[in-house]
Amino acid sequence: MPDPESPAPRLASLDALRGFDMFLIVGGGSLHGAMKTFGDSWTARIFTNQLDHAKWEGFLFFDLVFPMFVFIAGVSLALSLPRRAALHGRAAAARGLILRAVILFAIGVLFSGGLNKGLDEVRWLGVLQRIAVASLGAGLLSLWLGARSLAIACGTLLLGYWALLAFVPMPGGTPGDLREGHNLVNWFDSQFLPGRKYDRDHDPEGILSTIPAIANCILGVLAGIFLRTTRAEGSRKSLLLVAGGAALLALGLLWSVPFPMIKKLWTSSFVLFACGCSAILLGAFHQIIEVRKMRAWAEPFIWIGLNPITIYLAAHVANFNQLAHRFVGPTPGLLHAAVATGFGILLAWWLHRRKIYLRV
Repeated sequence: MPDPESPAPRLASLDALRGFDMFLIVGGGSLHGAMKTFGDSWTARIFTNQLDHAKWEGFLFFDLVFPMFVFIAGVSLALSLPRRAALHGRAAAARGLILRAVILFAIGVLFSGGLNKGLDEVRWLGVLQRIAVASLGAGLLSLWLGARSLAIACGTLLLGYWALLAFVPMPGGTPGDLREGHNLVNWFDSQFLPGRKYDRDHDPEGILSTIPAIANCILGVLAGIFLRTTRAEGSRKSLLLVAGGAALLALGLLWSVPFPMIKKLWTSSFVLFACGCSAILLGAFHQIIEVRKMRAWAEPFIWIGLNPITIYLAAHVANFNQLAHRFVGPTPGLLHAAVATGFGILLAWWLHRRKIYLRV
């Protein structure tokens, strides 16, 4: 049982990885545009392609960004929630989780347009809403379940989601048909998700795909429990994180043969592969920052990681790309990408210097 009087553990490596992830979210579009200016060489095409999302099946580097943020949210829960529960009780900790989820969900709805175009055009489910719901589900389970039971719950969610898509067709469809518009997940959104959907009549952050998103967050919780409780020290801890990530990555690849990786459906193989990559990166950041004490290079990422939601909202409200146009013109390029992402880093630095941390 953690000492409730001691401060919650804070890992610079986790803040840095969160900031690195948010850096990609905020600056990915600018970097993608910049790479296009390098012409049509095979190296430019590789980098340009990896800074985009797979059209449907498959996994590109940029597909990692969102599930890694959900994974990191789970790690953070495992490091902070036990102390909160020890200090105030599990019921109070659960109420705090619910309140946080409601606030984050509401911010997500408002950020997606809110009631600007009327109730029928509200986008009820989106990026922040998914983070809110996945964190709530994983957090509540972690308050009452140990690591082994959490692992079983995670496996049950992933296997259950696979079984649902493999054996239950949409009305008039075929079991196991995962084509866009032909699967149960897309059909369910078209029938039961009110308001505006991102992809016409269905949404990549829709109702049924929330099931594996909760499992995604649970895997982060399990990684956080490992960080908090393992007796391994130094490089061994980092290596075990990398090894666990490699195992998840391999399982995801194997499962992708019968159950392809599809980000817009958050298939179980996609979750395992993405969480495997996330754990490997967490292990690498842990080794470099916590073990080898090489922190200077990561400071900008740490600044962003301490205020991720603020930077995310600011990047879209202030539109760093448009601001960059005013300084270097509208033509995309590395200078434009550097200026656009620089605005985010500058804001994160300013907030950190004044010890302003806006957390939900």
